[in-house]
Amino acid sequence: MNSETLLDEIPSLDLAEFTSGDPVRKAKFVQDLGAAFNNIGFVAIKNHGLTSDLTEKLYANVKQFFFSPDDLKKKYEIEGISGQRGYIGKGKETAKGFKVADLKEFYHVGQPEKNDGDPVWEEYPANVFPEELPDFKTYTVTAYETLEQAGKNLLKAIALYLELDENYFEDKVKNGNSILRAIHYFPIPNPDEVPEGAVRAAAHGDINLITLLMGASAEGLEVLRRDGAWIPITALPDQVVVNVGDMLDRLTNHKLKSTIHRVVNPPREKMGTPRFSIPFFMHPRSEMNLTSLESCISVKYPKLYVDMTAGEFLNERLIELGLKK
Repeated sequence: MNSETLLDEIPSLDLAEFTSGDPVRKAKFVQDLGAAFNNIGFVAIKNHGLTSDLTEKLYANVKQFFFSPDDLKKKYEIEGISGQRGYIGKGKETAKGFKVADLKEFYHVGQPEKNDGDPVWEEYPANVFPEELPDFKTYTVTAYETLEQAGKNLLKAIALYLELDENYFEDKVKNGNSILRAIHYFPIPNPDEVPEGAVRAAAHGDINLITLLMGASAEGLEVLRRDGAWIPITALPDQVVVNVGDMLDRLTNHKLKSTIHRVVNPPREKMGTPRFSIPFFMHPRSEMNLTSLESCISVKYPKLYVDMTAGEFLNERLIELGLKK
């Protein structure tokens, strides 16, 4: 794929090609993934490890939670942790550069704690799960661990594309600060009640290294192409949509593109219909250095970003989003 090509849709790739053990298939996957991330910043991936059974049960539990009374949901809204775990209510998150909050509510599940003596656990708030839905924990944690493993394989491919050691990211994402976010774009029976300028998710780039989005087939998700056109994102039911986040963009000095995307409001007649999606935001450990790689800096591509750690960058963005004071 020529990096100057303007794509009308995101490329589709098979992660099994990378894990096949065949060096030729593996190398082709690496180049195809790198080309997609260099060009549009998004790709659709199959053979990511999620089963249709797990996906269906996870969505059933997520829907049951969001359709619960507000009093129940608010039991799991935890003060003082900047929305990093549990329920985050309506009107709490505003995209960077926007004044009106997104039309959504969501639930965060973080890294499941392990008894491995890692000091990183002291940094993370404890996970919280709705006791009224005992299966909610089972399916969110299983999805978290499955998508984390797929993300680690994709980061290995990205490392090879960048001509780094295949395991470059391994120690940086071990017990990383990743988040599984279950999102409910709630129904609005009367579209005239929507605040001026409010959308389901205003145009934004993700904070993290990469995002793996399950349930991406519902209409509304769009990506901003280099020529300024908004391209609708479509994926088959067995695919997850993967995109570059701002941290990987910084590390590669914008060689791999964190592309702006949004979730637009449906037509007026469909505003009363809910929409659900469950992205996995893959974050490294807070101490990861995001200083741009020397190999990605040249006279043609001068250094764009100031040096900072992943933790410093996350803190800055949480303040911009209104989740942290």
